[in-house]
Amino acid sequence: MLNAKQIVVIVFIVTLMGVLLARPIKGLVDGEKETTTASSNSTESMYNLKNVSDIAKQSINSSLAQDIAEIEDKVEEATGEEKISLLQELANKWDDVAKDAPQGFIYTEMAKIAPKFDYWLKAGDSYRAAYTNLQDTVMATALNQLAIQSYEKSLELDANSLSAKTGLGAALVTGSNNPMSGIALLQEVVKTEPKNIEANRTLGLFSLQSQQYDKAIERFKTVVEMQPDAESYFYLATGYEKIGLKTEAITAFQKSKEMAADPTLSQYIDRQIEALSK
Repeated sequence: MLNAKQIVVIVFIVTLMGVLLARPIKGLVDGEKETTTASSNSTESMYNLKNVSDIAKQSINSSLAQDIAEIEDKVEEATGEEKISLLQELANKWDDVAKDAPQGFIYTEMAKIAPKFDYWLKAGDSYRAAYTNLQDTVMATALNQLAIQSYEKSLELDANSLSAKTGLGAALVTGSNNPMSGIALLQEVVKTEPKNIEANRTLGLFSLQSQQYDKAIERFKTVVEMQPDAESYFYLATGYEKIGLKTEAITAFQKSKEMAADPTLSQYIDRQIEALSK
């Protein structure tokens, strides 16, 4: 049986592909004008744990929302290790329902109390997961900047972390005016560890966005070799489809369908396969 996070990912794949292939990488493809640091900082200040939590509570059941509110009240009264313990409990609650944005703010709070690499890395990963799946572009921009800051903090504590470099690279490509610095970080990761799953997946997605389909295919072939999943097979199939390799695209789509076991995605894939089979 699929858990909540798997369901969110599977249902989102079809929507994401439409957005992904329509949205160029800032500074790489569309020549978008630079935004100022001041405006970015202003955008970030619009969001905090309380208002992001309030937004997230609107899409969960009232009983769970009440449980979360009770933990939040306890957090307000706690200090030190007790506060960290309660914040972790709160993060776990949000993780159970696949709500990433609140987790980012929670791990940031934990890192401010006890500056640890793991807290900053988890904050960055949570912010990045949140803005990747967000249609609210204002909030997405703010979370993207918070992800960059969190990954930079984590690298201050462990300069050799491939996970932090991968996260920072991805965040810089989508949220800075120097996307090539992000690409360079990701390439540094795969040079050190050629089979790094997350770096290859991220480079593959950016290759799809920039219509470098051959490169995307090679990246996702590495990903499915190391850790096959429905989403990566879907992207691999899309790469094949874009360059006219119909047989390979059909095979990859079928693999995605088998692994997803989700009616929504299966119906979409069936339509794709039918079109490719003509």
